[in-house]
Formats: sequence, C-alpha cells, structure tokens
Amino acid sequence: MAEPNDWNSKIIEEFRASGGKVGGAFEGAPLLLLHTTGARTGQERVNPVMYRRVGDNYAVFASKAGAPSNPDWYHNLVANPAVRAEIGTQTIDLTARVADSAEREQIWAAQKAEYAGFADYEQKTTRQIPVVILEPTSR
Repeated sequence: MAEPNDWNSKIIEEFRASGGKVGGAFEGAPLLLLHTTGARTGQERVNPVMYRRVGDNYAVFASKAGAPSNPDWYHNLVANPAVRAEIGTQTIDLTARVADSAEREQIWAAQKAEYAGFADYEQKTTRQIPVVILEPTSR
C-alpha cells in the first residue's frame, strides 16, 4: 500500500495540473487543497480533502477514512486556525473553526446522504467525526 504522503502528493499534483479536478476515487467530488501550519513544526502542510459549500463557507470533514484518531491536519488547524485552501484555480485565505453540535449535525447528515462513503467512515470508528467550517477571512 502506498504511503499516505505519497498518495496525497499524487492527488495534489493532479489537482494543480488540471485546474482543481482529479480522477480516481475523488472524480467528480468537490475537492480542495487545505494548507495548514504544523502544530509542532510550524511548517506548512497541504492535504487534499473533500468539502461541502455552506453558504459562503466551506465545510471539511476530519474523517481519516474512519480511523480511530483524527487526521493530523485537524490538530494543525485547531492549533492554528488561519488556513488557506486551493479551490479550483483560486487560493483563498480562511479561518477554521469546529462546527457546534447543531450545525455539525445538519452538515454531516447532508454529506452522508450525498456521499455514502462518509456514512461508512462513521460506522468504522467510535469517535465523532469533526466537521470544520472554513470561513473567508475578508468579507
């Protein structure tokens, strides 16, 4: 099995080469490249993640394919909520916040209904998968 960083690198390369579109498991899905600052290292990290539009904001899901722990990018944005995202050919400055319970439930239910894989992830883990809201920094 390929290392996650190698897998991510291939998706990132394809995303950038094709103006934000990728094939394979993510073909046709809304995908962005999330730039976070490492909580321990202070280094920039880039991760491809699926997103959902929520008004003028974007919701991302710390599913880690149903693993028992949250993805590293989640810990990074909790520690450093100033993030950037490449969406299509644009790069946007955003502020991240974890959705509150009521907000999370509505967004999470819609995501599971549209993309059944997220319901599968939920079944694989005992943790509640965080929903993170990315809000543009300038309105």
